[in-house]
Amino acid sequence: MPISISVKTDSRTEMVNITSSVQKEIAGVQDGICVVYVPHTTAGITINEGADPDVCDDILTKLSELVPPNRGYRHTEGNADSHIKASLMGSSVSVMVENGRLVLGTWQKIFFCEFDGPRSRKVYIKF
Repeated sequence: MPISISVKTDSRTEMVNITSSVQKEIAGVQDGICVVYVPHTTAGITINEGADPDVCDDILTKLSELVPPNRGYRHTEGNADSHIKASLMGSSVSVMVENGRLVLGTWQKIFFCEFDGPRSRKVYIKF
């Protein structure tokens, strides 16, 4: 059974660093693979730089330029751009675990990507 963590977002588009939450949930796991999965069609997940918040701002800005909201999409719920952005980011990441720690690069963090918020969301973790 996967572990579930909750993520609350405050904006329509937002990237939330969930690295520490994932690390907390793998306590006791020595070595293996950790899969982090987002079960939402208007949210995604990615690994990227977490030291400079401008990186997340740049990603969200560029996604909004590439896939702007309300541009005559056939999906009429008002969140068609959110579905496209979620597909571009992807719904899961896999991270190695060694000696009880996530194996990430010096600047890497795991980000939950909200594209249709604000909402309360779930993220699943499995080893």
